[in-house]
Amino acid sequence: MNVLVTGGAGYIGSHCCKELAAQGFRPVVFDDLSKGHRENLRWGEFYQGTTGSRQDLAECLDRHRIEAVMHFAAFIEVGESVADPAAYYRNNVCGSLNLLQAMVQRGIRRLVFSSSAAVYGNPARVPIDEEHARAPLSPYGWSKQMVETLLADFDVAWGLRAVALRYFNAAGADASAEIGEQHTPESHLIPRLLDAAMAGSPVEIYGTDYATPDGTCIRDYIHVTDLARAHVAALEHLLNGRPSGAFNLGQGRGFSVREVIHKTMEITGRPIQVRTAARRPGDAPMLIASNEKARRELGWTPRHSDLENILATAWQWHQRIRR
Repeated sequence: MNVLVTGGAGYIGSHCCKELAAQGFRPVVFDDLSKGHRENLRWGEFYQGTTGSRQDLAECLDRHRIEAVMHFAAFIEVGESVADPAAYYRNNVCGSLNLLQAMVQRGIRRLVFSSSAAVYGNPARVPIDEEHARAPLSPYGWSKQMVETLLADFDVAWGLRAVALRYFNAAGADASAEIGEQHTPESHLIPRLLDAAMAGSPVEIYGTDYATPDGTCIRDYIHVTDLARAHVAALEHLLNGRPSGAFNLGQGRGFSVREVIHKTMEITGRPIQVRTAARRPGDAPMLIASNEKARRELGWTPRHSDLENILATAWQWHQRIRR
């Protein structure tokens, strides 16, 4: 089966391409390389294009006889979305609408969507289950919520079945260190800490006055390999005739920023200088997943997501690319 992977040259998309290939699928990467990396194009064929172009989408879907889609092609920075919401709605929402329309026109009816825990906003309770109210705090979060709404409407109107996977904090790297996390600029905590450990430079932490035990934000970290496994499980869920749905992907345990810093110093054996800074707009104090639905309905469990393994694999990748 040919599976289109939009944003497949990026961090999570490339890991999913590797997992798809390992499970006998034929990934086709669709990416404009504005955020992705050509060196990640190791599994499947490649079409350089953008979801902003209906022509690119039509040509790729037809040329490669696509039968299902995994959709990752989105901008992902919360702070940037607050500063430039138009870019996020244009790329994340309008691009997704273009993709869905192209799929319907060709009778492609199965899609796995890269959503986010950002749809929940500031949670009223933790762990967060899929029935929790959704009230995003940023245009990024709203863009993901808007696409989930599109998916529900396309299911009713045209029978396009979709699984939305709401990630908590993706982290770590492929165990072979072939691929890993690299963004420009880098805003994610773990790669920023590893950069600081390697360079001996200070790292800023944003907000130390949250209502948490040590004053810093608490996040649920999920290994990118576990995310890739979940995407294939979601695709198989759809191929087996199961209905559309949304699933949280997290390990079900949270760690504060300070806890992650201490563990990073332990894994790397290097000191990390810390500077405190103001809170970032759009950050919730605590996000921890309930993953019971994914365990029950997708048959998925996080196998690689203990914090030590996340940091060890990310550090191995970082050392390789920074040499």
